Amino acid sequence: MKLRFGIICAIVSVLGAALDAADIPLLPGEHWWGGKAADGVEMPFSEKSAYDADFSVHHGYNHAAPFLVSDMGRYIWREDAFALSITSGVMRTSRPVVVVDAGRNLREAFLAASKRHFPPSGKMPPVEFIAAPQYNTWIELQYNQNQDDILKYARDILANGLPPGVLMIDDTWQAGYGDWRFEVSRFHDPAAMCRELHGMGFKVMLWIVPFVSMDSPAYRRLRDEGGLVERTKGDPAVVGWWNGKSALLDFSHPNGVKWFRNVLARLQLDYGVDGFKFDGGDIAIYRGERHIHTPMPPEEQMRLYSAFGLEFPYNEYRASWKTGGQPLVQRLCDKFHAWSEVARCIADMTAAGLIGHPFVCPDMIGGGDYVASLPDSPFDQELFIRSAQVHALAPMMQFSASPWRVLDEAGRRIIRETVALRQKFAPWFVELAETCAKTGEPMLRAMEYNWPHLGLAKVKDQFAMGDSLIVAPQIAKGAKTRTVALPSGKWRGDDGAVIVGPATITVNTPLDRLPHFVKE
Repeated sequence: MKLRFGIICAIVSVLGAALDAADIPLLPGEHWWGGKAADGVEMPFSEKSAYDADFSVHHGYNHAAPFLVSDMGRYIWREDAFALSITSGVMRTSRPVVVVDAGRNLREAFLAASKRHFPPSGKMPPVEFIAAPQYNTWIELQYNQNQDDILKYARDILANGLPPGVLMIDDTWQAGYGDWRFEVSRFHDPAAMCRELHGMGFKVMLWIVPFVSMDSPAYRRLRDEGGLVERTKGDPAVVGWWNGKSALLDFSHPNGVKWFRNVLARLQLDYGVDGFKFDGGDIAIYRGERHIHTPMPPEEQMRLYSAFGLEFPYNEYRASWKTGGQPLVQRLCDKFHAWSEVARCIADMTAAGLIGHPFVCPDMIGGGDYVASLPDSPFDQELFIRSAQVHALAPMMQFSASPWRVLDEAGRRIIRETVALRQKFAPWFVELAETCAKTGEPMLRAMEYNWPHLGLAKVKDQFAMGDSLIVAPQIAKGAKTRTVALPSGKWRGDDGAVIVGPATITVNTPLDRLPHFVKE
């Protein structure tokens, strides 16, 4: 069966045509990744999986691509969105797809697909994203972003022994949605603020969304000149989102794109802002009866929004479509303050890498749910520390809740040590990012990617960085030990012990330990 199917797929690969049938039998023992990063926790898909997704409807508020890849060396691609279901050992797609037999394993299939469909740009995000932790003002300030407290947050970072890095100022720094000026009642001298932050060693980014409030001058201008998604010609659509209802930029309209570009460039010129956290842009907001300048499916509007960020090297996106191989910082969708979410970070980062996003950020340490950090709300110090350990040796690490506020002194010490561990690996992580920018490979990898056909496909509680570092965080509440699967070779653990693989070992996991192993 495999040989026959492989011959058919090889013919399809040569012809570059879609299979007439949209039913793809899963091979015995085969595992698949891809589609939606937010569904990483359900991967890998196998003969026993039951799964449904429609990439044209909802991406789980995160990143997606019309691409799946198998550890048997196969991959699936289609240029536009399709629905997918897996049941009874058969993968069914709503539209015919290209099924390519591209190699012997996951890595070979991924590299073949990357080269053909989402080739690497050769560029990486600025080194500050990777060489140091990132900081976001959301949880500490929420809807009260202001100059004095932002400066205090930055000073407290340094005073508590953490290094400077990229600092993201979140929602409500602005006068209004679409009115992208600093709110004068809360920012008395934003240019001076940016200069002071730069003097402390921080890069400064501002939160941005593609929405325009309907009582703003920007709305009236774009309504009259064009640049908004419309319900009917000349009548902008009203779009509901988490902060209310607004008009929506049309990224297929040159006037809308030009206006947005000029507004952001002016923020950089006038205030010294380094870049932007591009929030929103989810596929759901572009769906429905809409009139746009250039007819296209909603996922293509989402792609254009993501591609827009390439003009600003300091960028971050939470949602995107078909932007593999690009120097975009891709953040996982918002995580709750829950143990299940700590584990999910590993699976979702793995899935993001396997749709072509090497520069992935695992959301905010402890989760981006500000409610958990409010006074009298349940807050788990152990969870926060273990979450920080998941971040520490991942491609990126982002704080929002202040460790010095939410942790006791012992916890704060562990966080300082965890950040110091990241700083130890940071030069190598930057080199790895430079390499991945050229090859298209993920920085963070599934064990199966590096060491194929050794029974590691379902190992989801540990990961590799490049080929020579294995990271095995503790992700279970109260657990004192965990097992670690090590492939062939000599592996030096963080405790100094050298283990000859292949081996499955049990390690102790006190709260201040992040088990990791470097190949000798």
